[in-house]
Amino acid sequence: MDIKELYKLYQQHPVITTDSRDCPAGSIFLALKGEAFDGNNFARSALEKGCSYAIVSEELRAKSEEFTSDIRSRLIFVDDTLQTFKDLAREHRRQFDIPVIGITGTNGKTTTKELISAVLSEKYNVLYTQGNFNNDVGVPKTLLRLKPEHEIAVIEMGASHPGDIKTLVETVEPTCGLITNVGRAHLQGFGSFEGVKKTKGELYDYLKSEESSVKSEAYPGGTVFINADNEHLMEMARERGLKHLVKYGQKAEDVAVRGRVTKCDPFLNFEWKKENSSLFTIHSSLIGSYNLDNMLAAITVGLQFKVSEQAICHALENYIPSNNRSQLTITEHNRLIVDAYNANPTSMAAALDNFERMEVSPKMAILGMMGELGDVSREEHEKVVEHLKNAHFIDVWLVGKAFADIPCDFRKFNDIEEVKNALKEKRPDNFYILIKGSNSTKLFQLPELL
Repeated sequence: MDIKELYKLYQQHPVITTDSRDCPAGSIFLALKGEAFDGNNFARSALEKGCSYAIVSEELRAKSEEFTSDIRSRLIFVDDTLQTFKDLAREHRRQFDIPVIGITGTNGKTTTKELISAVLSEKYNVLYTQGNFNNDVGVPKTLLRLKPEHEIAVIEMGASHPGDIKTLVETVEPTCGLITNVGRAHLQGFGSFEGVKKTKGELYDYLKSEESSVKSEAYPGGTVFINADNEHLMEMARERGLKHLVKYGQKAEDVAVRGRVTKCDPFLNFEWKKENSSLFTIHSSLIGSYNLDNMLAAITVGLQFKVSEQAICHALENYIPSNNRSQLTITEHNRLIVDAYNANPTSMAAALDNFERMEVSPKMAILGMMGELGDVSREEHEKVVEHLKNAHFIDVWLVGKAFADIPCDFRKFNDIEEVKNALKEKRPDNFYILIKGSNSTKLFQLPELL
């Protein structure tokens, strides 16, 4: 069964499940394989629970002789179920002649996706990535949510290995897009910072191939929204000879949108203006001056798609973060700056710089180790410790084995359970506390204890 035939079947049964515990009547079960599971083992159960068909690996064919004839007749054998999932999602995406904005980057891509979606939703019916469904399973799931009423799509794409973005853009087929930034993250997978740039740049490579197409009056094919202050991104754009750049920034010349932080204690307040226009002021609910770039990206995209300045301001002022990113949580005892979803050297430095500049006191930091740094892990964690030595916070707790052998006077914990036990003995009171670390350190469990 080729992909077009499979898509016709999908149109008759337009619900795909990858979880054998959730099998709506008439749906299609897709048997994905992971390191610790094999969906093929649950295909028969999914069909018995109500799925009409199951897409399974070719290797199941021999075992299928044990099934009833009815079950066998509803099995669809393919060489690679994940690739089939992506191919099916791409075929579905091709049914929609709408703008599709692709977003990737080392830091800020989820927040930027949320902000862009909020701005565009002032005018359009927008499909956008939910949560962090930004990998080779989450992206197809997002695309398959496209419906005729959607007027524009905003798709986030993550990467941790070379080639990841190339694979995702070939599924998404974005009409325009942006890279928030490039930094030292997932180095164990990418191998080097140059590997990060090459992989993230695969979005630019795809958009370069789209430059000759005409997508809409609002923007030509292959349009790239770019932070003109970011030397790495500008270099990557120059290397590829990208033609359709829509620039934003705080310092660079010749930008479509310019912004300036006016206050950040703790919420980001800023001014922005487009070329030859009035100045607008935003009072946001985001923590951190580093979020200005994300805000400017959303403004730039919104203007390009003819969202009014007033509607853009309304969207950004009413955006409330709720995903452990740049989030202020006020408890009975403390004020918490929660950025506990992820951490890498670039985002950690930005968070610490911002916390230092905040005119609040007293300050405490609870920092978790940064994962997937490979051979440079110790070097990067030493940099964090040196940064902290010069920050003069009242108290610092370091969580994770990567900090264990680094000389310092800060309090250290092997894991989150040790931190919890320490908080039971004595909880900090009346502090501003920065909570930042890789998701694997589970610092997101701390706010309810603080």
